Amino acid sequence: MGDCGAAGDVNSNVLVARSTGDAQLDKAVWQWLSWDKNQKTKEQIENLLHNGKHKELRDRLCCRLTFGTAGLRSAMGAGFCYINDLTVIQSTQGIYKYLERNFSDFKQRGFVVGYDTRGQVTSNCSSKKLAKLTAAVLLAKDVLVYFFSTYVPTPFVPYAVQQLGAVAGVMITASHNRKEDNGYKVYWENGAQITSPHDKEIIKCIEECVEPWNGSWNENLVDTSPLRQDPLKKICDSYMEDLTKICYHRELNVQSSLKFVHTSFHGVGHDYVQLAFKAFGFQPPIPVPEQKDPDPDFSTVKCPNPEEGESVLELSLRLAEKEDAKVVVATDPDADRLAVAEQQENGCWKVFTGNELAALFGWWMFSRWKENCSPDADVRSVYMLATTVSSKILRAIALKEGFHFEETLPGFKWIGSRVKNLLDNGKEVLFAFEESIGFMCGTSVLDKDGVSAAVVTAEMATYLQGQSLTLTQKLLDIYETYGYHISKTSYFLCYDPPTIKRIFERLRNFDGPQSYPKCCGVYNILHVRDITTGYDSSQLNKKSVLPVSKSSQMITFTFQNGCVATLRTSGTEPKIKYYAEMCALPGHSDRSVLEEELQKLIEALIENFLEPAKNGLTWRSA
Repeated sequence: MGDCGAAGDVNSNVLVARSTGDAQLDKAVWQWLSWDKNQKTKEQIENLLHNGKHKELRDRLCCRLTFGTAGLRSAMGAGFCYINDLTVIQSTQGIYKYLERNFSDFKQRGFVVGYDTRGQVTSNCSSKKLAKLTAAVLLAKDVLVYFFSTYVPTPFVPYAVQQLGAVAGVMITASHNRKEDNGYKVYWENGAQITSPHDKEIIKCIEECVEPWNGSWNENLVDTSPLRQDPLKKICDSYMEDLTKICYHRELNVQSSLKFVHTSFHGVGHDYVQLAFKAFGFQPPIPVPEQKDPDPDFSTVKCPNPEEGESVLELSLRLAEKEDAKVVVATDPDADRLAVAEQQENGCWKVFTGNELAALFGWWMFSRWKENCSPDADVRSVYMLATTVSSKILRAIALKEGFHFEETLPGFKWIGSRVKNLLDNGKEVLFAFEESIGFMCGTSVLDKDGVSAAVVTAEMATYLQGQSLTLTQKLLDIYETYGYHISKTSYFLCYDPPTIKRIFERLRNFDGPQSYPKCCGVYNILHVRDITTGYDSSQLNKKSVLPVSKSSQMITFTFQNGCVATLRTSGTEPKIKYYAEMCALPGHSDRSVLEEELQKLIEALIENFLEPAKNGLTWRSA
């Protein structure tokens, strides 16, 4: 969203001219203080100005929000690069301008607005308030707005966009991020998150209208405007009905003796997961009482990300032991992702990785299709998808079973758009995933969905119990059938963008200018693909098949021993992530040997390519 001193006239009467000695910064300060009507965030800027904190003022006011893998996401607080009332108004004004240009029937078809339960008292900022301001901007311009009367799972917004024929939608959420953050996730008319060029064009439109319009601050419009409709009941009922399209064993579910524990991580998931279990014929899952109700402080977990494993699942695992429940399902705070744990025979718990769950879902969705498809169904019209940093297990299943497997860039926005394209061309998509516990079972929602994944997990576990199998045993059976895929994903924290850039530039100029590494320690590198620059040594023309993504860093190394490893920056957090996987052919699997080889390669990757001690990186083993 541009630099300091974005477009828009500054009201010269605004405030005492307390100069910072920097004309550009002065202009940005004046703009903020003349436009912001939130007293708390206005005071934050006034205090910084009064105390001469010019560097912090520049950090807050002289850079703007940009679209990452999950829309706009940042900390809540004052400043043009933070999530707050003013930046949400500016973003919505830009979206209005862009949609008005692209859709002649925009005002009649309408726009969907949903929100989670995040909030920050010190900035008088909450997801619901930001959602009301989003709606206000559009209602003041006579746009029909479908504004949910209460918090909803993120998947409800893309689902509603398609069901209601709206031109777009916004979900106010920062998903599983730390409690200080919030975000603004935009969906296009196809029900998928926006991709390029929409994101870049919207940013341009935001820059053209940064000063709030008359009516943009009127958050009461959601209560008074006849153009506001509440889609909650219609969408919830329709979603639950559509969910039954991927319910294959209702009679087993009704009789099931298996108990499930569900935690919603202080977020929105409780009511909706209860309804989903009911739709499948199950008894309701046992909720974790301390975590079932919304709490913007996420007070029982150190971070609200179920992907962090056993340490954050402590309360749900102890409850499951007490209740003799063998399976725990955990939705993240906006209920678009799912973690699963299963108690083993020795009493310990196995928390499945996203890649392991995908192997189970992939097997399940294909085997159910095979069992229920019509006699003339063509397996060659069936597709599954995964992001390129995720496990290749679906590729192995596809090769053996005859369906298609495709990869996309990281981020579900790429999966959603591609799935819509395949559906429009008469193809059938059964399942898609990203390794960070994001799953799409069926195609009612063209985004990851923790609610549907939770109940599909329950049905799969119930079916397997009837075969005297656990989820863990079935996972091993899948690996025996299709080949072991042993993967490990983790990350390093790095709060210094220049350091991140330097790490990746060193890899691009490793043995000299524009020369990628040929080995990593003792491991020879077969191919290098750099999505940031569009280079791929495995292609004849040396150009990447996947689209170039200059805004983020991502390099993939294919090693001679069959390992594939990717280093990339996170689109939502200050992380350098690494993903590594050993893939073995069916019948050629010694799991312990594969695991040992993978661990050694990861150690070499970290030591030679990331150099954490030298670069001041903080390690986190996920």
